Amino acid sequence: MKPARTLAAALAEGPLVLDGGLSNQLQSQGCDLSDELWSARLLADGPEQIEAAHTAYARAGAQVLITSSYQATFEGFARRGVGRGETAALLARSVELARAAAERADQEVWVAASAGPYGAMLADGSEYRGRYGLTVRELEEFHRPRIETLAAARPDVLALETVPDTDEAVALLLAAEGCGVPLWLSYTIAGERTRAGQDLAAAFALAAYNDQVIAVGVNCCEPADAGRAVALAARETGKPVVVYPNSGERWDAAARAWRGDVTFDPAEARDWTGAGARLVGGCCRVGPDRIAALAARTGTGP
Repeated sequence: MKPARTLAAALAEGPLVLDGGLSNQLQSQGCDLSDELWSARLLADGPEQIEAAHTAYARAGAQVLITSSYQATFEGFARRGVGRGETAALLARSVELARAAAERADQEVWVAASAGPYGAMLADGSEYRGRYGLTVRELEEFHRPRIETLAAARPDVLALETVPDTDEAVALLLAAEGCGVPLWLSYTIAGERTRAGQDLAAAFALAAYNDQVIAVGVNCCEPADAGRAVALAARETGKPVVVYPNSGERWDAAARAWRGDVTFDPAEARDWTGAGARLVGGCCRVGPDRIAALAARTGTGP
């Protein structure tokens, strides 16, 4: 269903449920994501699979769908011989596919255009380290064309997500300035620090007085770290908080397999919303079943 309100207006009225991990849902649909472009490859080779994944989350009760553009960049597609014009069209398609699924839902569903970190384009795990050796200006120049292209496709919000350090946060905020679309900023963290080891309170404070930022928080982190981060983000910024941690399993790069137990507990959502979270969902390995349970726990299900 097409939203009748802006996302910011909806957040003022109560919490909303985000979707879960796109890649795990695509894999459950039988998609091969071994390519360096990850799920972004399917924008060209299997857009119907992306739309089906969005639809699965909307049916589970997700009220915000995050596009498949996390790892879609002009540079990444260029390495595969895809020109800038075609890449721009694929980025716009990521918004269109999420919008199509949203408009078929039985409740209001908003679309968040994902702009992942520079490290996602490298496909070497460096988004969990940050500190790429680039200046803020160089990072801004990398992010600006993609953000402008996504903004032109008219999503409801930009998701500047999985940000590992404050330099990249500054660059992303500069790149998004003046694009005409509100945004959220979410860091990937370890404990109470960014993945690059910076103080998380100071990282959140970067967005405190930026009126374009409608929510700030964390994603792609351990569920155990989420609650403290929510309280910290609310205290430092006074803004609605966004939180969508991983399942708790960990990726074993050598074995190319997930290890450990699932620790994502939908029951914790009430604690998160009580601490200031207004956008609550899941990231890697959190599927539609847990998003449905999350929607039930927060009372926002269809």
